[in-house]
Amino acid sequence: MSNSKKVVLAYSGGLDTSYCVAYLKNELNLEVHTVLVETGGFTEEELNEVEEKALSLGAASHKTIDEVDDFYQQIIRYLVYGNVLKNHTYPLSVSAERVSQAIAVAEYAKTLNADYIAHGSTGAGNDQIRFDLVFNVMVPDLEILTPIRDQQLSREEEVEFLKGYGVDLDWEEAQYSVNKGLWGTTVGGAETLTSHLPLPNDAWPSQLEKNGSEIVELEFDEGELVGVGGRNMDPVEAIRTLDELGSAYAIGRDVHVGDTIIGIKGRVGFEAAAPLIIINAHRQLEKHTLTKWQLYWKDQLGEWYGQMLHEGQFLDPVMRNIEAFMEDTQETVSGTVKVSLHPYRYEILGISSDNDLMQSSFGDYGEMNKAWSGEDVKGFSKILSNQINLHRSVHNDQS
Repeated sequence: MSNSKKVVLAYSGGLDTSYCVAYLKNELNLEVHTVLVETGGFTEEELNEVEEKALSLGAASHKTIDEVDDFYQQIIRYLVYGNVLKNHTYPLSVSAERVSQAIAVAEYAKTLNADYIAHGSTGAGNDQIRFDLVFNVMVPDLEILTPIRDQQLSREEEVEFLKGYGVDLDWEEAQYSVNKGLWGTTVGGAETLTSHLPLPNDAWPSQLEKNGSEIVELEFDEGELVGVGGRNMDPVEAIRTLDELGSAYAIGRDVHVGDTIIGIKGRVGFEAAAPLIIINAHRQLEKHTLTKWQLYWKDQLGEWYGQMLHEGQFLDPVMRNIEAFMEDTQETVSGTVKVSLHPYRYEILGISSDNDLMQSSFGDYGEMNKAWSGEDVKGFSKILSNQINLHRSVHNDQS
């Protein structure tokens, strides 16, 4: 048995985290235990390849943690309840993943009685904050090791270092950095590093496979997607099924421009067919089944929830308070939403719900009032104008 101290490394199989394995083992003489947290982005074959690579690099052990269901239950469903789109555009695909992954890595480090915990983030992005923050809360006694951030290495320097230890794998230099997960795929690099260039068509992982159009029915039960196209299924399966349908039409492509946690602007492409369709279908259903003030306060708290999650603050207790509010609002958000899929776009056609507030006997908007008279409206309008008239009279506002 090794007498070296243990370090648990969040491992993806890429060049940066592979460098970390070799560096932590050979330069710091640590016993390296790699862990990959699966949040919906890997095939079984890819997971096996990642494990083989980690062990070949010298890891003492490798573990894959399937976090997909917990990722949905703990985070994604609240992003749906809150209709969360960062800057009204981005469904927080990577932000949500990293928090879920960091929590799972920290829990694993506890079970191994690790001495250190490590990740391969650079010093230029958001992920370093998300991992550090979660680790500081969940395993505050463990020192966080970040070789890539600390050494500011180029890709070429990392490759040469690995060759020095006999590791000469095919580190293909992709033009784009692609991160795939259950809640969307991001595409970074090249054009996204500019402010004016669009991503070319071949940069998107999903290509147009279908022309024409089709209508798909989405079934929601208390805010959760539980059926697609007439088939009942659990929410994770429903997300995957809808994503496959939407991606065939190349739906969900966009570019997000946002403010990073460290204060600089960032630009990233993403494709998220299922998240965008689900959120907008859910929002439409809510417009029919919730009251004006429920919708208003959900918008405010959903915005805050997304901002806190984006900045790695998921473990703050206020997040549980917001989740409780949002979940409580979903009691009546059940029904069917019809969506029309077309190449590169989708259209919400309408909803059917037993809780549809438009089915009220009070009246039809712009057509017929059934629960009040014209005299009632005259009095209501007069009272409603009182404060405006009071202000105008005091300030002699005659305009």
